[in-house]
Amino acid sequence: MKTHFDILRKSRALVLKELEGLTLEDVHKIPAGFKNNIAWNVAHLVVTQQLLHYKLSGLDCLCPDELIEAYRKGTAPTTNLTKEEFEEVKDLLIGLPDTLEEDFEAGIFQNYTEYPTSTGFTLTSIENAIPFNNFHEGIHYGIIRAIKKFI
Repeated sequence: MKTHFDILRKSRALVLKELEGLTLEDVHKIPAGFKNNIAWNVAHLVVTQQLLHYKLSGLDCLCPDELIEAYRKGTAPTTNLTKEEFEEVKDLLIGLPDTLEEDFEAGIFQNYTEYPTSTGFTLTSIENAIPFNNFHEGIHYGIIRAIKKFI
């Protein structure tokens, strides 16, 4: 499993690198043909990882409920994050993979509620939810890169 945690940390470092040089206004732009923006995608990564790993394991998520409600699957940007809020999201993006690995190694993921994903793959355990989340993060990394080309 160590490799999966390393991949998660690396993919998130790549996401952060894509944010370099962008203004708060830039990350909130929605280019023609897109339904969301870079800020939404970054917050969505934080939220989805928490839901797939913690919520489906019957545990409390480690990010604010308001963030979950605004950036979970099926949402779209309705407001802009403040500079402070976006910094908090970036801190969660970078910090939560370490917490996930620590919690996994501590054995806190004892239960898991089966979840059929929109890709047709059904998650049945934390052991398959972790690599699936990495796949999901790769999709959104690509979306972030595509949006960036149009702003």
